[in-house]
Amino acid sequence: ILLAALLMTSTATPSPACQVWQREQAFARSVREHDAAAFRRFLAADSVFNANGEHPQHGPAAIMQAWAPIIDGKTIQLDWQPAHVVTSADGRLALSSGPYVMTTTGKDGRTHAVTGRFATTWRRGRDGAWRVQFDGGDDGRPADAAALAAFARHRDAPCPEAR
Repeated sequence: ILLAALLMTSTATPSPACQVWQREQAFARSVREHDAAAFRRFLAADSVFNANGEHPQHGPAAIMQAWAPIIDGKTIQLDWQPAHVVTSADGRLALSSGPYVMTTTGKDGRTHAVTGRFATTWRRGRDGAWRVQFDGGDDGRPADAAALAAFARHRDAPCPEAR
């Protein structure tokens, strides 16, 4: 009986919160790996980025254009990771939030790192896949060595429910 219980646990479908946690990690990985096609697959047809800013981008075409330098990664590197995920009672919406690190390279060749917080709203499609509906974040603040080390320690951490 114990073996059967262990087998059922190891093959069980992750909770909706853990599914979103894993999607958020894969979404960030698409940017780290400069994979625009993979990044695009995370976007809902009616997604909105910079949702909390003055100039939101509506739809995948506008988002892909705005994010091209970030995905390219030559002068801007962006990385983020979930720290919290909460799902709606009906399991169709989720909010993921956590830290991000953005590093830019100036014309002088020096790098500048900023750390802040992001929030992403995910919607489960009819096909069962979670896609980004809204995305935004704060302006961040200069990152110190301790903040960068803490970020690196928690990168790709497993979903808290799976620990």
